[in-house]
Amino acid sequence: MSLCSTSAFRYPANPFTDYELCAYEVLLKAREVLSFVATDAVQEACKPLELSDDNLRTIMDRMEKSYQKGLSKEGAPTAAVKMLPSFVRSVPNGSENGNFLALDLGGTNFRVLLIRIDNTECEMTSKIFRVPESIMRGSGTKLFDHIAECLAKFIEEHDLVNKEKLPLGFTFSFPCQQYGLTCAKLVNWTKGFKCSGVEGNDVVQMLREACHRRGDIDIDVVAVLNDTTGTMMACAFKENSCNIGVICGTGSNACYMERLDRIPKIEGECNPAEDGLPAEMCVNTEWGGFGDDGALSEFFTEFDKILDEATINKGHQLFEKMVSGMYLGEIVRIILEHLAREGHLFGGDVDAIAQRGCFPTKFLSEIEGVYRFHPTFPAALDKKIDELLDENIEFQLMLSEDGSGRGAALVAAVATRMKQESAAHQLKMQNLKI
Repeated sequence: MSLCSTSAFRYPANPFTDYELCAYEVLLKAREVLSFVATDAVQEACKPLELSDDNLRTIMDRMEKSYQKGLSKEGAPTAAVKMLPSFVRSVPNGSENGNFLALDLGGTNFRVLLIRIDNTECEMTSKIFRVPESIMRGSGTKLFDHIAECLAKFIEEHDLVNKEKLPLGFTFSFPCQQYGLTCAKLVNWTKGFKCSGVEGNDVVQMLREACHRRGDIDIDVVAVLNDTTGTMMACAFKENSCNIGVICGTGSNACYMERLDRIPKIEGECNPAEDGLPAEMCVNTEWGGFGDDGALSEFFTEFDKILDEATINKGHQLFEKMVSGMYLGEIVRIILEHLAREGHLFGGDVDAIAQRGCFPTKFLSEIEGVYRFHPTFPAALDKKIDELLDENIEFQLMLSEDGSGRGAALVAAVATRMKQESAAHQLKMQNLKI
């Protein structure tokens, strides 16, 4: 049995170049057929995508176990969820003041930002710069020289030359192994970058060396972070009790503040009694890898398997492939193609949706941001979280604004405050010994 509307729909002469037309016609046709009651076949095809509360609690339990493995000394090397320490030991507490710079590098554009913080007030100025393809694929020295040149232009434009030495937070949204608040070594390039001489090296040191070569930039790189940490910090600036950050966009990730005694793999690296800082740290979960060890195998549908087979990192980042914006459009296309081939949609005509990648995720949300603009989604999300959590746990969802930019400057502000507090604590301890 098929739906009432079975007419074939026009597809582009060249689907390799006419993706927009292809996707738009699929969208129009999908709207037409979904105006009718879905057939049993359509409902049956989508059934594996529906998760009961029991399913969700099972996933929650397995994710928590993956967290514990990633935090442990023994399990960390083979953990699917890496649980990377950020060395950020506090969220903003409202006492941060001053001017702070931020660099945000994560694609073909990068930003330089100036943030002026006065307790709970924050004023931001920013400028976007391009990273030419020749630099993206050139040497690492040329990349960081280009960043330093753009930073110098920004500093000059805002009359900051020969003035106070400004603390800088550096959002570097590529896979890194972090060894401290100001030390992060690039594991591998992504997003089209392939600069030589950077992988395995400390990106903060390379930025400092580029600034030093110019001789006209006086900055203090006080923190390197990823955009997930910045997301949490941006919300914590508005609400100090915010201790969790989540990104649900092109990719998906989460971070949270964890007690130091629950992070065995960094035992001995931080001593609150000596440094005077809080006994906690922000942990970057990198939860996109959840399920790479088989923890999600029974929830991995045939549609997910088809998608995974066609990716360049087959078998990896499985949770991210199941939920993130980068892949959702393709999953919908795979489902539509399956239903069409079975004769349940589009009169069996599959030509316009057979080309991989022809249905972009943006067609699933014409109103731009789902959480910000959807009339019912925020309330539905609140309700479901409330149902799944223990009744004694209270929560409030906040929309984070510009975590990669504003968040980087806020991390710089917190790092500056922590440095001052630690120095004062150590001086006090020395005086007590005397």
